[in-house]
Amino acid sequence: MKIEHFAYNVSDPVAIADWYCKYLGFSVARKMDGAPYTHFLKDSSGAVMIEIYCNPPSEVPDYPSMNPLQLHLAFVSENPNEDAERLVAAGAKVVDDLHLKDGSHLMMLKDPWGFAVQLCKRGTPML
Repeated sequence: MKIEHFAYNVSDPVAIADWYCKYLGFSVARKMDGAPYTHFLKDSSGAVMIEIYCNPPSEVPDYPSMNPLQLHLAFVSENPNEDAERLVAAGAKVVDDLHLKDGSHLMMLKDPWGFAVQLCKRGTPML
C-alpha cells in the first residue's frame, strides 16, 4: 500500500497552507473555501501530501507545548542551516540542531503556529 496523505487539525489552515506553500515548497492540490478550510498540500515531489483543517476548532492540539519528538513533519534538506535561516526569517523557531556520528545533520524547528518541522540531511540518504 502507498500512503496518500497525513492529516492534522490546525488553528488556521488558510494561513498555514499559505506559509507551507511559500516557505516549504508545497502546492495546493485541493482546498475548501469554507469551514473547516481543508487543504490538501502536495510536497515538491508531487508524491506526498498532507491535509490540514480546523475541525473541530476546540480540539486543535497544543502543538507549541508538545515535545517535537511526539510529532513532527520531516523534510529532506541539502543545507539545513540555510533552510533554517530562511524559515526563521519567516517566523519559525529553531528547537534543536543535531550532528550525528553517521554524518547526518538534523535541525528541529517549530513553524509560526508551533508545529514541529524537521530538516534532515542524512549521512546516508534514506530515500
